[in-house]
Amino acid sequence: MCGINGFWMRKPLQQQAALDITKMTHRLKHRGPDGFGYHLDNEHGLAMGHARLSIIDLETGDQPLYSMDNQCVLTVNGEFYDYKRLRTNLRLEGFKFKTKSDSEIALPLFKKHGLDFISHLRGEFAFALFDKKNMRLILARDRFGIKPLFYHIGREGVFYASEIKALFAHPQVPRRFSKEGILHQLMHTMVPGTSAFEGIHALKPGYMLIIQKQKNGFDVQERQYWDMDFPRDADRDDTKPETFHIDQVKEQLLEAVALRLEADVPVGCYLSGGIDSCSMLGLASSMQQAPVKAFTISFDHAAYDESAIAREMAKATGADQEEICLSANELYGQNYIKTLYHAERTFYNTLGVAKWCMSKRVNACGYRVVVTGEGSDELFGGYPAFKRDYLQHAYADNPEHLKQLETTNAIFKGAILAESAVSHPALDAVCGFTPSWIQSWIQTLALARPLLHDDLLAELEHYDPIEAIANSFDKTQIDGRHVLDVAQYTWIKTMLECQILNWGGDRVDMANSMESRPAFLDHHVAQAAKVIPPNLRIKGNVEKWVLREAMRHILPKALYEREKFAFMAPPAHTSEAKQQAVQLLINRFLTTKKIENAGIFDTQRLKQFLTDYEQDGNPVSLVRKDALLNHILGLQILQEQFIEAKEAELEVIPAR
Repeated sequence: MCGINGFWMRKPLQQQAALDITKMTHRLKHRGPDGFGYHLDNEHGLAMGHARLSIIDLETGDQPLYSMDNQCVLTVNGEFYDYKRLRTNLRLEGFKFKTKSDSEIALPLFKKHGLDFISHLRGEFAFALFDKKNMRLILARDRFGIKPLFYHIGREGVFYASEIKALFAHPQVPRRFSKEGILHQLMHTMVPGTSAFEGIHALKPGYMLIIQKQKNGFDVQERQYWDMDFPRDADRDDTKPETFHIDQVKEQLLEAVALRLEADVPVGCYLSGGIDSCSMLGLASSMQQAPVKAFTISFDHAAYDESAIAREMAKATGADQEEICLSANELYGQNYIKTLYHAERTFYNTLGVAKWCMSKRVNACGYRVVVTGEGSDELFGGYPAFKRDYLQHAYADNPEHLKQLETTNAIFKGAILAESAVSHPALDAVCGFTPSWIQSWIQTLALARPLLHDDLLAELEHYDPIEAIANSFDKTQIDGRHVLDVAQYTWIKTMLECQILNWGGDRVDMANSMESRPAFLDHHVAQAAKVIPPNLRIKGNVEKWVLREAMRHILPKALYEREKFAFMAPPAHTSEAKQQAVQLLINRFLTTKKIENAGIFDTQRLKQFLTDYEQDGNPVSLVRKDALLNHILGLQILQEQFIEAKEAELEVIPAR
């Protein structure tokens, strides 16, 4: 686990280049505090940097890595699993290695398979590979986007980095918001491949970027190497018995977890009160000789706290549990500001702050790696929005199930669930319906858009962010698919990357030099999950039924029988202490002067929104306004951290 960055210029490198790549790499020190490595090719205009977090091959695994003929240079962020078997097979074929690092296997695989080598890589990764012979730079990102990678194409060169803050350390990379990006931040949902900043692109999950140097610049091409690719209804094999799918999930999860316990440092486990993390702990505890270190978040609000079930699971497995109880003091203030700096995007809920706090505790306990439960809901149909779509469009013969869903998830309405049905013609045209997961954010957009400054409103007059999201989907991956497949697929292409794996995953974990490994997002597990018939993913009124059955003997009975409960921090309106804490942020970042200087919002309309928020007594409306307030604060804070700050000051705003 590390941070990577670099640039490839049209002309030979100047003397300043060494300083530029050093500054960029040091901006990623939190991702890799154990050492920095550089490759500078002055003649060809190439600079590559690497900040290392030592996890595997602590002695000889420094990067960049070089092929045996020195024609290829590689820097990697992440992990390649099953590398020992691959390395042994490659050795038997005559390939040689310089290190014991998992990362090095990419070099002989590239020499053997060319660009198809990436299909042989298993894990969570982002990497840069320079092929000197063919004068091309290959940037790649794992199948689900677990590891981040951003790039900017400028007039004089191409720039890339694990995090945007490293790009901003180079003087030729502009620092300003994207107008469209602002709107997407406020409605929470990004267009795949974009960021909040103008000219800064996110490499899409499952893609490579192939950059070829030409006489007058660069030819830059995207190449997709993987997609979720749910079976078409007409091609789905429904003849397999239930036990087949249960056994397949068991087999693939066992292997995925076993591979993710491979490290030269201790491996812990995140533990909430959900099926996903409890499954991870149960499997890891069976495989490890010593008790597994488990880390749990608890909240000071009973309706949002799942720690009791987590404690029951820890006790059942003999885990050494570390529980972190979080209140307003931890969820707001400087922790809130630091989380935004690391996420480089806004968030609707302080769950991201909570996870930042937890990764800090993990690091303090001497751990650098944890196995996590992210991805299970995406693959096995766990989210309430998926269940709502399934019950409304594909299993409508039992209205009591839908009524129960609406009742048990009432506290989430206004954020992850819309309180009333919403549709959009662009989504209806592409998907055949408007997925429930985006409906609440469509409602948030209607509340947010009028708050923008008149100049910005005029520039965005003809831009429809929902249409942009709908048009980003590959319709060939949607046509002929079941409603549940479409709901899961569209979420995977958007919210999984920009939320779950961002401020809910890598960015807040690596902020504290801690690697998270989501075993459910192993692509072999995904292959087993996507062929499960929809009526077994959600059986009757039971979501994730196949996973429950696969894990039933390691789960507490109460959890095995419990309906999915979204993991979310208590919003600001739920206690006076949180209201006071968020008010301090408002007082600091939403002053008239700061609003006017940023030029994002209309001052009077925003002040009226804040007044309405203070006077609102409707719980659903407050959940939505809490979410929007977080996005508004987030944009203003990001404005200070990345846009207004002098280049030398691009860091967390200091505490006052």
